[in-house]
Amino acid sequence: MDGQENEQRSTGDDTAPEYGRARRRVFRGLLAGRWGAWLRRLGVVLAVLVVTLAGIVAGTYAGGHQGTDIGPFRAQLNLSPSLTGGTTVDVPPLGSLKLDSHQGPAYLTVELGSLDQGRTEALLDDPASISRASQSAVEDVRAGVLRLGLKTLASAVLATLLLAGLVFRDTRRTAWAGGLALVVTAGSLGLAAATVRPQSIEEPRYEGLLVNAPAIVGDARRIANDYTKYADQLQRLVGNVSKLYTTVSALPVYEPAPGTTRVLHVSDMHLNPTGWSLIRTIVEQFGIDVVIDTGDITDWGSEPEASYVGSIGLLKKPYVYIRGNHDSARTAAAVAQQPNAIVLDNSTTTVSGLTIAGIGDPRFTPDKETSPAGSGLTAQVADQIIGAGEQLATTVQNSPTKVNIALVHDPSSAGPLSGTAPLVLSGHLHERQVLKLPQAPGKEPTTLMVEGSTGGAGLRGLEGEKPTPLTMTVLYFDQQKMLQAYDEITVGGTGQSQVNLERHVIREPEKGAQVPVTPTPSRGGPEPTPNGPSAIPTDPGATPTATR
Repeated sequence: MDGQENEQRSTGDDTAPEYGRARRRVFRGLLAGRWGAWLRRLGVVLAVLVVTLAGIVAGTYAGGHQGTDIGPFRAQLNLSPSLTGGTTVDVPPLGSLKLDSHQGPAYLTVELGSLDQGRTEALLDDPASISRASQSAVEDVRAGVLRLGLKTLASAVLATLLLAGLVFRDTRRTAWAGGLALVVTAGSLGLAAATVRPQSIEEPRYEGLLVNAPAIVGDARRIANDYTKYADQLQRLVGNVSKLYTTVSALPVYEPAPGTTRVLHVSDMHLNPTGWSLIRTIVEQFGIDVVIDTGDITDWGSEPEASYVGSIGLLKKPYVYIRGNHDSARTAAAVAQQPNAIVLDNSTTTVSGLTIAGIGDPRFTPDKETSPAGSGLTAQVADQIIGAGEQLATTVQNSPTKVNIALVHDPSSAGPLSGTAPLVLSGHLHERQVLKLPQAPGKEPTTLMVEGSTGGAGLRGLEGEKPTPLTMTVLYFDQQKMLQAYDEITVGGTGQSQVNLERHVIREPEKGAQVPVTPTPSRGGPEPTPNGPSAIPTDPGATPTATR
């Protein structure tokens, strides 16, 4: 009896541990299966998230770009993922503007490319279209950004679907990834749209050359408003030039004789489109034979500005040009491509019987304001400027044909030309000057004529309280190619709505020459009646004027 009980107890002690171990194995299996399912599900979710984000990034970089027209510019809009929102406007090669335009994980880059030649010529031919272009620019940007957003959304979803299909090879998971990409991308773009700050355009951060551009870094909105008003005013003034011509063309002090060569001297256009309208009017009304440009036709000498010179070909007259310190070699090349243009760089040409020599400014300083000659110039720069005049003087002296006119951009280059040519034309100062150069013994006298700014100094001319006037000069040469008289034309500026012309007579007519007598209308009054013969002033400095 005792032995049987001991045997049973012994058997129970052996079976109990095995049962416990089996039960624990079953419990662990159940637990492992449950956690395994959760872990597998978590892994799938994380995989879907990773694939979705990768697809969104890849799709954004692949399809997040859109070309669009903004005014005369062809622009490229690019959207990229970012931890913080914002916008960069690239203006190659001048630099960029940074705008805190919006929040959200999407960054917009706007790159202004080349100017469309057709639209640019339309702007130049009709300055009123500048106002229309500025008004439509906002709509152009809005429409371009909308197309960019839709394209980016479609590209991100498509890229995610393709990537998920390759990774999962499961329709359900691929659909989940595509749907999630749609939600995330649309939400990001919606957040950016909801947080747009239009006032950010007034608070830009500048990089590159734009930091030193006073015409752009200044009060851009005020300048733009002033230019709109100024352009409208100048359009009316340009229309008065023809009326002015009928008033002054028969001034009794000087009557251009048959065979007179008429030269129009312009300078420092600085991208002002209104200047071309005025030049065309003067060329037609005054019967101009040759146009001479002493430089600074552009502001920065960049490739987009090169299309501005396309209006040269519309003049249908020889256009002799030298490079200013705001003009690059690319600018000079663009001018040279015009069918009627002649670019001089320490060289000579003969046009309409006039032999003209010219040299470009040795500097290229688009990031500096134009300053009076000699103001703040280093010794090295001064030597460069004077050296350019010395080079041209050597070219003039070695010319097989007598040079009638020498061209330099900065009047500081004119000194070495004294006695080599009777007339030197320049610009750069944005202010008219006429003076005699110091005469060397045994040399002929030389007159230096510094033109103002035919473009009203561009946008720089609108920074002050009163805009810089548009100026140009008509030069009259006799059959011997000697300067006989010149008309100084001033349009607008100084806050006055007027066109002003001052006629200067250089040489008196030969004795016995007949002088036509023509009444001169007065401003704002009735036509005067003839009051007898009018003698030509014997003072070469006399300046009869006509103003409208």
